[in-house]
Amino acid sequence: MGNDKNLFNSESINPSRMLGAIKGSKNGPSIVIFAGIHGNEMAGVKASKIVLEKIKNQNISFKGNLNVVLGNLNALKKGIRYEHIDLNRIWKQENINTLNNISSTKNAEEKEQLEIYYCIKNILKTNSGPFYFLDLHTTSSPTIPFITISDSLNNRKFSSKFSVPIVLGIEEYLDGPLLTYINEFGHIALGFEAGEHYDIESVKKSEAFIWSALVNSKCILRNSFSDYDKYENMLSEINFKNVYFEIVFKYTLTENENFKMHKGFNNFESISKDQGLAVSDGRDLTASIDGIIFMPLYQELGDDGYFILNKISSFWLYASILARRVKINHFLRLIPGVRMDPNSRYGLIVNPKIARFLAKDIFHLLGYRKQIFKNGKLYFIKRDRKISTFE
Repeated sequence: MGNDKNLFNSESINPSRMLGAIKGSKNGPSIVIFAGIHGNEMAGVKASKIVLEKIKNQNISFKGNLNVVLGNLNALKKGIRYEHIDLNRIWKQENINTLNNISSTKNAEEKEQLEIYYCIKNILKTNSGPFYFLDLHTTSSPTIPFITISDSLNNRKFSSKFSVPIVLGIEEYLDGPLLTYINEFGHIALGFEAGEHYDIESVKKSEAFIWSALVNSKCILRNSFSDYDKYENMLSEINFKNVYFEIVFKYTLTENENFKMHKGFNNFESISKDQGLAVSDGRDLTASIDGIIFMPLYQELGDDGYFILNKISSFWLYASILARRVKINHFLRLIPGVRMDPNSRYGLIVNPKIARFLAKDIFHLLGYRKQIFKNGKLYFIKRDRKISTFE
């Protein structure tokens, strides 16, 4: 691996929000790529630029449209993850409504968020669907490439076309990611983590993912350019096709916490209960369960210390597909202590006393995630949605 921060300098950052666009035939899907939502993650930006140039220079026939949106421009220029707040943790409708109603005192990330919001809104208005949203990232520790999704069936169907591990349930542990917000409107949305931040292989893997997404969405034909087999092999050699994991634990840092991850952990490495993982304020942190370490924190910014995963069985995956297709979830509302959320047709409000007898896995099986405790009640939100108008 070629890990060289100097290869990822920010001098060539495009000052405009749109890195580029391809306007193909009118009747086709629309791909929207986000790159650089975190300013220290340049691999996706470089890979997107390479793909745009190859499509134009090789005159590759394109069905539909491709739009590449740059994320945190301010942070990208400075080579930092973010300046004030994490741009990938503030995507809630109430935040956007508030920002729209104030004329000043916005910090750098809030200004970026509003620009991206209106950029997305314009793309949805001026392009035809179906829409595929792809968010390109890298990690602070070594990793094989992987995909993260909100657990909707349309997300699962598209992500299953890639030969990399798929991680479900991240929306339950991260507050306000961009793709979770987009999923609220029923669109397919995948996050792709290519590798370590400053590894040149992360650029190559990001490019391979983009080409694969363009082929699998039928924007381009696989034989439309000579190098496709090379890129496909980059991902297929990982040999994780249709392997799913679920997040079961997250260690969240508190403000001013002195946290240090033990050296040497790689993504998807097996860990044992009581194994030492990190040190916090001089106190040893150990694994609470057996599992798989996921995204251990090896950078200064961010409050996601580490996650623990479990592999999901094929039986559970197929059972959840069947249960959702026959709409078994409607029977949940017949259980005393479970009712529809009057403010959301996709929400359930559950009495915590009842929830003790209905395992969280049951809600997951039926497509409900994002367990929130509010006003003495538990709230679960359904991930499978019909396409709705972007607000």
